[in-house]
Amino acid sequence: MSRSPKVLNVNETYTFSKYFDLPYAIEDILADLGCTIDYQKLILPHQIELIDVTSLGQQLERNIRITELTTEIARREALSAPILQTICAELNLRLRVEYPVNVSPWLRGTLDYFIPTPNTLLVIEAKRQDLINGFTQLAAELIALDQWSDTIAPVLYGAVTTGTEWQFGRFDRTSRCITQDLKLYRIPEELQTLTQILLGLLTG
Repeated sequence: MSRSPKVLNVNETYTFSKYFDLPYAIEDILADLGCTIDYQKLILPHQIELIDVTSLGQQLERNIRITELTTEIARREALSAPILQTICAELNLRLRVEYPVNVSPWLRGTLDYFIPTPNTLLVIEAKRQDLINGFTQLAAELIALDQWSDTIAPVLYGAVTTGTEWQFGRFDRTSRCITQDLKLYRIPEELQTLTQILLGLLTG
């Protein structure tokens, strides 16, 4: 790094979950990690061919009715996991849960969900249903994945979710810019659109 860190301490270790709790602006955190951030409505890949998500939608609606969604683990098991499991089953892919990554003292921890394909995708569950700080954590994980993954894809994608809302991020590996999508996808209302995007990201 050519300049001294602005907010990160060179003598400290930062796990991914610690980035969620940092009080600093995401611009300053990413600057210390050698990246920038942009905000725009992303044009995300879509799989045009629809899959039947009727049973998945019914499962999610049932889980919302019967599950107290007050904790991260509850939202993960009731809402996020069924969607990702359905996508992986459709594409015959492996879903890695709590996947450990150790790139450097500033970039280490576990990815909530990681789907390792040429078009990699990671998904994290926002603590305390906080998408703002959750996106900071997602950005740090995308930067780590850039160094960890063997894929040569020029762009890496990730998402942060509260279970009922999803927000995507994109990391351009050449410009080292993280783009935060301005649109939120709501579940179960936009389940069909969300599944089309997830399928498009993993197969496009």
